[in-house]
Amino acid sequence: MKASAQYRVPAQPAIGLLSPVQLEPRDPEGDEILVRVEASSLNFHDYLVVTGVIPTTAGRIPLSDGVGVVTACGPDARRFAVGDHVLGTFFPGWEGGSADAQAVAKMRGEHVDGFAATMVTMSETGFTRAPANLEPIAAATLPCAALTAWRALFVEADLKPGETVLVQGTGGVSLFALQFARMAGARVIATTGTPDKADKLLALGAAAVIDRMDPEWGKATRRAADGGVDHLVEVAGGNLEQSLQSLRVGGRLCLVGVLSRSPIQFGPAHMIHANRRISGVTVGSKEHQEAMISAVELNGIEPVIDSVFDFAALQEAFEHFARQAHFGKIAIDYR
Repeated sequence: MKASAQYRVPAQPAIGLLSPVQLEPRDPEGDEILVRVEASSLNFHDYLVVTGVIPTTAGRIPLSDGVGVVTACGPDARRFAVGDHVLGTFFPGWEGGSADAQAVAKMRGEHVDGFAATMVTMSETGFTRAPANLEPIAAATLPCAALTAWRALFVEADLKPGETVLVQGTGGVSLFALQFARMAGARVIATTGTPDKADKLLALGAAAVIDRMDPEWGKATRRAADGGVDHLVEVAGGNLEQSLQSLRVGGRLCLVGVLSRSPIQFGPAHMIHANRRISGVTVGSKEHQEAMISAVELNGIEPVIDSVFDFAALQEAFEHFARQAHFGKIAIDYR
C-alpha cells in the first residue's frame, strides 16, 4: 500500500514546525473506510489548534475539512463503496437530532484525527456523500464553514424569504451565509473594515455594505435595514453592543465564532427590552450536512475560494490565513 503523507501537531505547536511525515495507512476494519484525500480547507478552529491556542494531543493530525475517494472498505461498511466520493463531518459522533454533550464531544482535528493526510482510515459514519456539482477543492470548503452558516440560518433562525440577514466580514462562514440567505430569498447586509472588499460583497448579492470601522455601525445597520435586521450571523464575539443594536425588536443573533478571542460582553437592556435572542451554534450534524449538500446541488452554489495551496505548502497556507486578508476560503489541494 502506498505510504501516506501526514502532518501532525508537535508537542510545542507552531505553524513553523508543521512538516509532513511518511507513514503507512491502516487497513480499514469493521465499518471503516480508507479514503484517498483530495482536498481540504482551513478554518479558524484549525488555526487555533496548530498554534496551540486550543490544546490537543501531541501527534494529532489537524484539519477538520476533507473530501476524497473511497479506496477500500472494512467488512462491516455498508454506506459507501470503493470509488465513492465522500465528505467528512466536523463532529464524527453527531449523526442527527439536537446537539447534546455526546454529539459535540469530539471535533475533527482536535479530539480525534483530521484530514491533514493523503490517506485516512475512519468509520464511515463520519462521512456523507460529496456534492455532485462541485470539484474536490470547492467541496472541501463545506463541512465546517458552510455547515455553520447553514445551521445558523435554517435550523436555529428558521430563515424566511423576505427577511433581512446581517453577515460580518469576508471569511468563509460569512460568505456562505450571504450565499445561502440570498438563495432563500432573504435580503443581506454585510459589514467590512476593508473598503476594497465592499464591491466584492455587493457583487455576491449584498444589498448594502456597512463600514465596520464606524463606532456606531450597529445604528448604521438599523437604518439600512429599516429598523433592524431579523438575523445576525455573529463571527467576531467580544463586545456585542453594536451587533445587538443592529437587530430589530425580536431579532436573533446566532453566535457562531469568537474571532476577537475576547470575553462576550453586552448590556442586558439590549436583550430584555427589545426581546432579542442569542443562540450558540457549533457547526452541525451529519443530517444537517446532508440537507445542505442537497441544497448546494439544487441551487448550484459555488463556494468563494480566495486561494489554493498545495498539500506540501500547508505551512504557507496557515501563514496566509494568519494575515486575515483573504476573501473566502483558503483551500488545500492534495492531488
